[in-house]
Amino acid sequence: QVQLVESGGGLVQAGGSLQLACTASGETLNTYAMGWFRQAPGKEREFVAAVTMSGGTTYYVDSVKGRFTISRDNAKDTVYLQMNSLKPEDTAVYYCAGSRHINLWTYSRRSVYAYWGQGTQVTVSS
Repeated sequence: QVQLVESGGGLVQAGGSLQLACTASGETLNTYAMGWFRQAPGKEREFVAAVTMSGGTTYYVDSVKGRFTISRDNAKDTVYLQMNSLKPEDTAVYYCAGSRHINLWTYSRRSVYAYWGQGTQVTVSS
């Protein structure tokens, strides 16, 4: 089965940018739809963005539309989350997740993602 490892988190000032990466091992990434979720202290893990296997379709939660971009490089078995115009409310642990299939009705549901990374901390200071 696939193993996922996130990287790229850190501390950034409000208005700044970070790029997260999620690299797969054990299996090639091109058989998985991929998502990014985040969990702030005391809150439930929430959907952020997702991309289909081919990369042809992307989905975003409303709060990050226009600021975050999800992309994938199947040749490198890596999925990225480019985060611009960061806000303090973006502070959270960010997780990547893999699913054999997502669609218009399921892309934001944690239950459809069977494989998860360990998370990377993103802290945005005001």
